[in-house]
Amino acid sequence: MKKSIITGIGHYVPENIVTNDDLAKVMETNDEWIQERTGIKERRHLGKHSGTTTSDLGTKAAEIAIKNAGLTAKDIDFILFATLSPDYYFPGCGVLLQKNLGCDTIGALDVRNQCSGFVYALATADAYIRSGMYKNVLVVGAENHSFGLDMSTRGRGVSVIFGDGAGAVVVSATDDENRGIISTNMHSEGEFAEELAVQFPGTKLGWSDVMLEEGNTLTPEQIYPYMNGNFVFKHAVTRFPESIREAFEQSGESIEDLKLFIPHQANLRISQFVQKQLGLRDDQVFNNIQKYGNTTAASIPIALSEAYAEGRFQKGDLICMTAFGSGFTWGTVLIRW
Repeated sequence: MKKSIITGIGHYVPENIVTNDDLAKVMETNDEWIQERTGIKERRHLGKHSGTTTSDLGTKAAEIAIKNAGLTAKDIDFILFATLSPDYYFPGCGVLLQKNLGCDTIGALDVRNQCSGFVYALATADAYIRSGMYKNVLVVGAENHSFGLDMSTRGRGVSVIFGDGAGAVVVSATDDENRGIISTNMHSEGEFAEELAVQFPGTKLGWSDVMLEEGNTLTPEQIYPYMNGNFVFKHAVTRFPESIREAFEQSGESIEDLKLFIPHQANLRISQFVQKQLGLRDDQVFNNIQKYGNTTAASIPIALSEAYAEGRFQKGDLICMTAFGSGFTWGTVLIRW
């Protein structure tokens, strides 16, 4: 049976930097308040009228990853695109990426698992590779959050957290038994779906007819992203370690041998809490939420790409990537680089 390795990696973030002080000009907040609760200092925003879409961001990251892998778009057999902020209600971003890159008429699958979208997509790519169905799978996580955030005091609990960006990897088949993805797990708990959600538009609340009705009863909490912050935090710091320990138990590897832990960049406090629970050193954990905020499906591939560029891991090193988010969904990918 084939194993899957990451042969190419890349990321792209918009040039526009939005600092905490910038946000303080449009809502009641300040740098100290944001850093104390999230660890975030700045993020990248395209803005509501940039003309740049999520698939555009994903395309830029994908082009870098494909080049880094020493391949061309014609070598890609399948696309997995993870995002919660697609260009259209339908179709998904996967087919737009296929067009933008000039790939052959390959399959393109969209993954709608929000913060854990990249982990779910990477685990799916691994399954395809192991089955022998595909040789080179392109996995992309991209988000354009800024177009749909409530940039007022009312929405500050959510809007100060999120940023825009994209990351991508090429997952390829290998016969090398000493490298590759060695363990994955995925979980969900739909009981808490509305604790972190955007409810409108959708079949539960309606769509265009609701928007056209006079005196409609939609609330900002239904139109804009809603998050029960404390509730999400408590569940995240429980599920993160559970998923990580499950991955190590399945693989037979020891957490003492971990070279680098790359958590989903949801909140620096969550990452620090999980680090302490697992007994990891600072040099074993990579965080960049300080610069980019929470980029949801893009956060892990952006962090992986930056860590790789900084030389934080090399061939043969053990890397763990874990995410938790809306759904609730969570999961882990353990890889021998």
